[in-house]
Amino acid sequence: MIDMLSLFLSHGLLLLMAWRLLSRGDLDDDKGPVDTRKQHNKWGAPDA
Repeated sequence: MIDMLSLFLSHGLLLLMAWRLLSRGDLDDDKGPVDTRKQHNKWGAPDA
């Protein structure tokens, strides 16, 4: 009984996690995150 309960619980949680991940709107978004930091060159000064 405990074995079946643990199997159902673990697999049910995995299915829930997969369903929530697949239903995300940004899953198919090829754009990367927006970098709001200023770009700096290798010497630490802002790029022109």
